[in-house]
Amino acid sequence: MANPGRSVSNTLLVRNRQRTVRIDTRLWRRILEALLVELLRTGSFELEINITGAREMTRLNETFLRHRGSTDVLTFDYAEGPRKPALCGEIFVCADEARIQAARFRTSWQSELVRYVVHGVLHLNGYDDQRSASRGKMKREENRLLKELARRFDFGKLQK
Repeated sequence: MANPGRSVSNTLLVRNRQRTVRIDTRLWRRILEALLVELLRTGSFELEINITGAREMTRLNETFLRHRGSTDVLTFDYAEGPRKPALCGEIFVCADEARIQAARFRTSWQSELVRYVVHGVLHLNGYDDQRSASRGKMKREENRLLKELARRFDFGKLQK
């Protein structure tokens, strides 16, 4: 991704790889940029954010994590070496899971989808949800960021 001969610039690639729901990718990008630049003040990043369906997410989850079935978010951290940006990786979020979990948690699927990407970005920032103490800290930060993004953007407009 990065060119070793030049300074790192911010790169954000957004891909909608599912057909369950139509997504306004321009608004999605604005939400992501606000999260990275304004709220987290990320100095440099090279990120690819992929919105997938359950079938692709199942394949990824089973291939890379050896977990059966689909999941909500998968994060791949590629930040290594002295010339890599502060955040470098891929995040996959599942629109089908967002719809299922939204009904369970009495929220919108759009809000769930934003939550998933916030969760993935926090992982790239070093947050861990494997131990109970760190899981609580991560959840509080996730909720804070989601609340701030919801104040700035109408998540309902993510659906085209």
